[in-house]
Amino acid sequence: MTWEAHSVEAWSRVEGPANGGGLHASRPRAAGKSSKRAIDLLIAVTALVLLSPLLLIIAVIVKLSDRGPVFYSHTRIGAGGAAFGCLKFRTMKTDASAQLAELLQNNPTARIEWETTRKLKDDPRITVVGDILRRSSIDELPQLINIVRGEMSLVGPRPVTAEELPRYGEHMWAYMAVRPGLTGQWQTSGRNDVSYEHRISLDVHYINNWSLVRDFVIIAKTIPALFSQRGSY
Repeated sequence: MTWEAHSVEAWSRVEGPANGGGLHASRPRAAGKSSKRAIDLLIAVTALVLLSPLLLIIAVIVKLSDRGPVFYSHTRIGAGGAAFGCLKFRTMKTDASAQLAELLQNNPTARIEWETTRKLKDDPRITVVGDILRRSSIDELPQLINIVRGEMSLVGPRPVTAEELPRYGEHMWAYMAVRPGLTGQWQTSGRNDVSYEHRISLDVHYINNWSLVRDFVIIAKTIPALFSQRGSY
């Protein structure tokens, strides 16, 4: 069975208590999904137009900071299991991969943190400009392009790598049944201060209880979450 077939089946499946309280029969109606996509396009296109001067200024600053590329595209898994390039303003040094390999080899504490969370709180690969962009979440703004392309949604689970996906266990197919989001319950609940297991539970809860009203509530909570900068590293 294909990834897409699995993910569609996951939305339709009803699982009882014996299966750990898995997915409910909450597959969004076609009209609701169409409305969600229309809202995504309207907001993303409007935001890109209004923010274009800011995006241009940031692009110039990133480029001048160390002469590396402006954008970073990292392969993530989206709806139907399709891989796509998740866009961000580059926040890391150009030799980030080599630095990570060396750090994990020589620093057991950092290696354990990376294996547990796939994040490093004190990450030496991040540039000075990149640290500012990350703490303000401005580095995520290029994902508005991913939304216009139909690869992401404004609200949804965060896009994960193929390497991370098995950690979702029985919920991995449900995760691939929806577009990943620019914001979501994880981002408004503490972000990187939240354990990986809690992040998964937040993603699954969102999928099981999706509604347009819930999306607007999450969008409203995103602004104060950005200003608080809780878990933003």
